[in-house]
Amino acid sequence: MDKNQGKTGGVKGYFPKSHVHVMGFSTLLCFSFGYLWYVFSGTSSKVSDTTSSNTQDFHNIKQSSNHILEDLLQIELPRMIYTKPQILKPPRCDVLMMTPWFAPIVWEGTYNSEILNEQFRQRNDTVGLTVFAIKKYVVFLKTFLETAETYFMVGHRVNYYIFTDRPEEVPKVALKEGRNIVVLQVQNYPRWQEISMRRMEMLSYFSQQRFINEVSYLVCMDVDMKFNDQVGVEILSDLFGTLHPAFYAAERRSFTYERRPASQAYVPSDEGDFYYMGSIFGGTVMEVYKLTKKCHEAIMVDKANGIEAIWQEESHLNKYFLYHKPTKILSPEYMWDDNLGRPEILKKRRFLAVPKNHAAIRNK
Repeated sequence: MDKNQGKTGGVKGYFPKSHVHVMGFSTLLCFSFGYLWYVFSGTSSKVSDTTSSNTQDFHNIKQSSNHILEDLLQIELPRMIYTKPQILKPPRCDVLMMTPWFAPIVWEGTYNSEILNEQFRQRNDTVGLTVFAIKKYVVFLKTFLETAETYFMVGHRVNYYIFTDRPEEVPKVALKEGRNIVVLQVQNYPRWQEISMRRMEMLSYFSQQRFINEVSYLVCMDVDMKFNDQVGVEILSDLFGTLHPAFYAAERRSFTYERRPASQAYVPSDEGDFYYMGSIFGGTVMEVYKLTKKCHEAIMVDKANGIEAIWQEESHLNKYFLYHKPTKILSPEYMWDDNLGRPEILKKRRFLAVPKNHAAIRNK
């Protein structure tokens, strides 16, 4: 057998690689000519028995058919060359890549960004990135936006939704084509914990009132962070959460869930899959709406009962993910703190905590 046989870039068979696209195109033309023969022969038999007006109709059909053939000759099918996946050779054996409910866990080396980008471009979607810059947290916006322009959803359309009580302090940042900053003015609250919890309320409201009409996906992030490497469409799914960098390898008994049964965020000690970080989560607008609405309602019930979950909205987020499993999970690459060192499994540090003095920022 010729050395080229069987190597068709993903098409199984015995055709030489150089002939695959020619044969596919030839098949398309054969079908086209067959259809045209049917049209012409059927029309011709009628022309002999009809008036000259039908002759003109035949001429028009022929001209139209010629245009169809010209269009067919100009078709360029997308073509990608990449290494064939190996069923018996998983890309990584040092980490869990799939949950028991078949949700992929995203690690470096487990996906092909070129394939994902091409698939996403065909859908022509826009991604919304939400961030809260309340009070002095507005100082983190410049670094956040500048690094996002370098690393976040590169080559795709993005709306940055900035929630702030200081719209006049939102920095001017040069944006690439198809990317926009939308400033949403909101009120602040005396305590940073209250600001943190109210985030669910505002995300729920704007998802229903605005985001659903403007973007397909929402990525909800903390502002006191910076992008350090590519964060692209590999993260997108109906509903995704992110493994907490301090607990990704811990047993469930070590998770800092809300353990008081009186709280709506309560998780029993014998339950729990992972501990998720509140700094980055998202999904389709509708799924984010359902998540944030449910969490806000639970927070309000706790508030009425004089209870505040141990980690505010993050505790309610973890409760939600326990009973509404995310369809994709991001590894600690997507939320890392360099104070935790550099474990061997961490091939990338994509989204990093910015060093800060919390006492100087919170409640200011």
